[in-house]
Amino acid sequence: MSPLRVSVLAYPGCFASEVFGVPDLLIMAGHVAAAQGRAEAAYETTVVSPRRRVLASGGSRVDVSAVRPADVLVVPGFALSPALDLDATLAHLAPETAAIKAQAEAGTAVVSICVGAYLLAEAGLLHGREATTSWLYADRFARRYPDVRIRPEHLVVTDRGVTTTAAFSAMYDFALRLVRDHDGPRVARGTARLALLDDARATQTPYVDTDLLPATGHAFAAGVMRRLDQNLAARYDLPALAREFGVSTRTLLRRFGAETGRTPLAYLQAARVRRARHLLETTDRTVAAIAADVGYRDPGTFTALFVRHTGRRPSACRTAKGPMEKGR
Repeated sequence: MSPLRVSVLAYPGCFASEVFGVPDLLIMAGHVAAAQGRAEAAYETTVVSPRRRVLASGGSRVDVSAVRPADVLVVPGFALSPALDLDATLAHLAPETAAIKAQAEAGTAVVSICVGAYLLAEAGLLHGREATTSWLYADRFARRYPDVRIRPEHLVVTDRGVTTTAAFSAMYDFALRLVRDHDGPRVARGTARLALLDDARATQTPYVDTDLLPATGHAFAAGVMRRLDQNLAARYDLPALAREFGVSTRTLLRRFGAETGRTPLAYLQAARVRRARHLLETTDRTVAAIAADVGYRDPGTFTALFVRHTGRRPSACRTAKGPMEKGR
């Protein structure tokens, strides 16, 4: 088998760790594949740019090669701070956008990490497609690109040859999928074990911190979310919730959806899972008791919801006790 050619597109201000994260993991995967009997090199990685010199995040100089044909092109993210002029930043990255578009037209599979999705969208690759990005920026992304079907709960989304990922560490979720597709599940599993990576994650929902979400223009949804957070164990009653906020159920769903991109029930379920996960990791209470604490009398229903959101059963989230704690 020929090595899989993977190029990473470096550009001014991109996260240096996201430039080298995927290539480094593929180096590990190559070692695992060789140990399992593969004679040929598994991966050929290159850092490319349409520019001669690139300074990544923190002023780190990145040595680059000219953009060349590849099987996969990875586009890292950048620091999307509140003060950043996004329009000016994207305009400055027009050479990169053109390179991404040209690679896609040549048949290269294109992958973005985190807010690297903005560059793919600017290149026209996400029009009419499903995509994801960091949960922190998903709403802002959806407003800028309403023709993209954003899926903020997903870690990795692939739609017709174009892949997007959630923030930072989701590059490893993508890379492990790439290894699994190229070298099989045994090599992917061995690579995950070698790198101490969780290869069973399914969603970024458990990582959402509502305190970090921008509040401007989201006062209505923020109030609803606070109400739901304060009553996690209460039965979900949409008409009663709407009456509490002085609106019809239809208006509540419309306004909440416009501000958050999801329904109140979807938010409540995610909040319940976050709370349950915290209790599983920090207490010795039974799964049934924790399920009841977050509003589920039937542990089976709770377990199904938990698996859908986290990719694992509740019992797998128990933090193992150390030797000093076991005797207590």
